[in-house]
Amino acid sequence: MTSLLVDSPEDAKVTVLLAHGAGAGMEHEFMAHIAIGLASKNIKVVRFNFPYMVKRAQDGKRRPPDRAPKLLDDFEQKIDKFASQTEYLFLAGKSMGGRMASHLTENDKVSGVMCLGFPFHPPGKPENYKGEHLAHLVKPTLILQGERDTFGTKQECQSFEFADCVQLEFIPDGDHSFKPRVKSGHTEQGNRELAIKRMYQFIQTQIK
Repeated sequence: MTSLLVDSPEDAKVTVLLAHGAGAGMEHEFMAHIAIGLASKNIKVVRFNFPYMVKRAQDGKRRPPDRAPKLLDDFEQKIDKFASQTEYLFLAGKSMGGRMASHLTENDKVSGVMCLGFPFHPPGKPENYKGEHLAHLVKPTLILQGERDTFGTKQECQSFEFADCVQLEFIPDGDHSFKPRVKSGHTEQGNRELAIKRMYQFIQTQIK
């Protein structure tokens, strides 16, 4: 059973390592949509499962995420594996996966980081803030956040501190997975396509 899924154009010079969120693995349709969308723009996308999700795929038992040191170690193993195979390597992740990616910006092999729905705090618990390090990042980082994301709304984000290299953009009326309300006039499909477009634009500004 594979723990990697690769969408790879033949002549891509950019690779994105795309990490999943806490509750759903690399095969989730959100992950697939983002990966296929980027691949259509000539970007190689490597999806992978963290160790606890590999075990879930093997035996079907739900598990809580591994502790951060284990997640980061696994992420760095993927960086080491794929950095030598590409001209530019970017890290990206949904929710927890993006938060882990944002802790790896000092790795010299990484050109930039993209976070899709950053989990600034658990819903309803703003006091449990998990974004302190974002004020001290040293490498270009894009955070795409739904305006209504209960893990950090647009209004809440105005009070958070970010390093100058962090670019924060909002997905219209989106929730934690960028899904908008019907009455907003936006669509889930449209918001995901917007996210893909912004990721592609971000990558283009970082490569030669």
